[in-house]
Amino acid sequence: MTVSIAPPVAATELREAMMALARQLRRHRPDNGLTLSQLELLGDVSRAGVTTPAEIAARLQVRVQSLTDGINELESRGLLSRRPDDADRRRQLVELTGDGLELLSRDRAQRDAWLQDMMRSQLSELEFNLLMLTAPVLRKLAS
Repeated sequence: MTVSIAPPVAATELREAMMALARQLRRHRPDNGLTLSQLELLGDVSRAGVTTPAEIAARLQVRVQSLTDGINELESRGLLSRRPDDADRRRQLVELTGDGLELLSRDRAQRDAWLQDMMRSQLSELEFNLLMLTAPVLRKLAS
């Protein structure tokens, strides 16, 4: 006889709601010809500043080798730049270019505008305020 263990209802409800919202945010992303993993890579470098492929890999929990194609593509499009580290010439430093920052800014602005419109049109004032109270709590769970 097998026994199935049901997941906690609250966690399931929250996970499903967050995934549905994440899917909608992806649908409202501008088509800039980049894959989601390339955008994730750009976003990580944007948040980190000047960084190394090894540091990016650690933050994204992937192997450095799996980032090579993405970094090469983003560099060829002028969205990332690479240079040797002055302190250790064997290491490469990666940073966002002005074009990369502009692309990310447009991408984020479009999704933020969609989300703001949806929050204002679909939520009551109380729901809106309650949702805004949860943002720091969700950020805490994500760290």
